[in-house]
Amino acid sequence: MRNITVEEFKSSCAAAQQLEIVERKGLGHPDSICDAIMDNISVRLSGEYLQEFGEILHHNVDKCLLVAGEVTGIFGGGMVTQPMLLVIGDRATFSADGKDIDVCSMAIDTATRWFDENLRFVEPEYVDYQVELKPGSAELTDIFRRKGEVLGANDSSAAVGYAPLSFTESMVLDTEKYLNSPDFKEQYPESGEDIKVMGVRKGNDFDMTVAMPVVDRFLESEEHYFRMKNNLTDAIDSFISGYVEEKGVSMNTTFSLNNLDMPGRGMNGIYTTVTGTSAEDADCGQVGRGNRVNGIIPLNRPVSSEAAAGKNPVSHVGKIYNILSHRIADRIYNNVPDVEEAYVWLLSDIGVPIDKPKVAAAQLIMKKGTVESVQDEVTEVIDKELENIGEFTMELARGMISLY
Repeated sequence: MRNITVEEFKSSCAAAQQLEIVERKGLGHPDSICDAIMDNISVRLSGEYLQEFGEILHHNVDKCLLVAGEVTGIFGGGMVTQPMLLVIGDRATFSADGKDIDVCSMAIDTATRWFDENLRFVEPEYVDYQVELKPGSAELTDIFRRKGEVLGANDSSAAVGYAPLSFTESMVLDTEKYLNSPDFKEQYPESGEDIKVMGVRKGNDFDMTVAMPVVDRFLESEEHYFRMKNNLTDAIDSFISGYVEEKGVSMNTTFSLNNLDMPGRGMNGIYTTVTGTSAEDADCGQVGRGNRVNGIIPLNRPVSSEAAAGKNPVSHVGKIYNILSHRIADRIYNNVPDVEEAYVWLLSDIGVPIDKPKVAAAQLIMKKGTVESVQDEVTEVIDKELENIGEFTMELARGMISLY
């Protein structure tokens, strides 16, 4: 028995509401950097543990602080005068069965690789590392020694997911992905990776604010910056127009780029970076302050409070249920007829196997018909996903599911 309930969600769907506000912190945002690196470290550790011991051992590397450095911005290319500091923390298994695991070196190597592969202008010497990983507590570590196909939950924790994304949510998410895509960077190499998109829809009026730095090595002068900004504005405008047309949505759209800019103030009045990220001198980052696991910050929706990035993928329900709730909601929306919107709630009971949550609840908004008419189908979807939770956790362990 899995305590599955299905009921009506007594509200209008997101797209029918008068107001929606959605944010997306892009690839190079300091918070996104922390989420990405820490989850990559978890994937790296999981792979090492599987290779050496045949199972994933205790780790929760979900505490991270990216401390901003200092730079001197100059037309034609500035310089980093003090590197960023990445503090990597929490718990991991350093030895088992007489074998040692060099967790600290693995963490630094993983972080260095991520910067190299994702931020074009961050050189290795621009980041210092401080590793504060320690062995875990006896009781939480012991969860991993209790044999069984499915481990017990390491916490009592709740999560909620939903499907589908609204047009506003998809628009914000896809805009940032487009601006940080390889094709866009090839065409506009001056555009930095630290992109933030804020979208607001009021009825049929959609407005988007984009912040995207220009890398100063590509700039000759303030006037050159504003010419480049005009080109970037035209590219974004073309993308938005095409996106709205492709989706077949009737929407009045407006957007603005780098609103803080003020002509006549030189480098002080334009948004530039040396490295493409504001973590170089302006903004620190932390795990859990960025996007939710579906890639956005949706202010109109119920969201989970847990930071998923870096938590272990086999017992930490703050990660597993957080992402699984969205997957189940998506399965319900795509496989059960006449469901307009689905919300899924999962609650763990510490020590109880993760495939048997204390609560597994679906709340539905129907296009037509009743919740009762699809209750059995929805229950079957939830039950099947929980039955296959072992396969799901292995997808997480291998880094096959994006969660930022």
